[in-house]
Amino acid sequence: MSLPAPAPDTTILITGASSGIGRELARRLSGRGHDLTLTARRAERLDALAEDLRLAHGTHVEVRPADVADPGARGELIEELRAGGRDVIGVCNNAGFGTYGRFQELDLGREQLEVHTNVEAVHHLTGAFLPEMVQRGAGAILNVASSAAFQPLPFNATYAATKAFVLSFSEAVHTDLGGTGVSCSALCPGPVRTEFADVARMGGLDDNAPDLLWQSAEECARDGVEAMIKGKRTVVPLLANKLTASAGRITPRSLLLPVVKLVYGRLG
Repeated sequence: MSLPAPAPDTTILITGASSGIGRELARRLSGRGHDLTLTARRAERLDALAEDLRLAHGTHVEVRPADVADPGARGELIEELRAGGRDVIGVCNNAGFGTYGRFQELDLGREQLEVHTNVEAVHHLTGAFLPEMVQRGAGAILNVASSAAFQPLPFNATYAATKAFVLSFSEAVHTDLGGTGVSCSALCPGPVRTEFADVARMGGLDDNAPDLLWQSAEECARDGVEAMIKGKRTVVPLLANKLTASAGRITPRSLLLPVVKLVYGRLG
């Protein structure tokens, strides 16, 4: 088994739960009867979501505001969960953001923060709870990667590289976990209707990405939860994104990079 059935003494941790895919993961998992621990930087949004879920589904929802990019904050979050009397049966590493532009022209501090959030937090929170899951013989990690993980992306250099780490790491850990009853899944969506493009300053994404690549946050969360339940290794939603992901893996870089540069250069 992977994600166990809901129980009164268990919880699922969701990072970046204040909006977008994280918020919809919380709604879907709470709707299935799971108690949750929600974390993000925006406490007021978490509080509002937690109250909605309690009223709608009667589940126990705890709010733990934290910046997962901060190692100290992550450590405190982990200790609070371990001391809370509930087994962490699932972790959804959803927190993350992107940046847009030529790497040499971007603010290096923000690029490093992107690595701390998208890579270090995923690595730390995955490793923190896996031993107990393996000991119990059940549990599920969901790491939100991206279709950007399948190839380097000019104008999105740091973001694509961080998501490539998430994908590679998750697939390897999933294999390491074979036979334990625990899974580690990588969710690799294409464009999703969230705040991502605004934060990344990719205003042209809405105009230039074809409709067949887009997915709603609700649909993406559905695919992610199904991956946790079924113990899937990798999920790339939508056929069009599967095709572009495959093309990104097999196309020679000498051909791929000029095309990607041309396309992504229009998204700012």
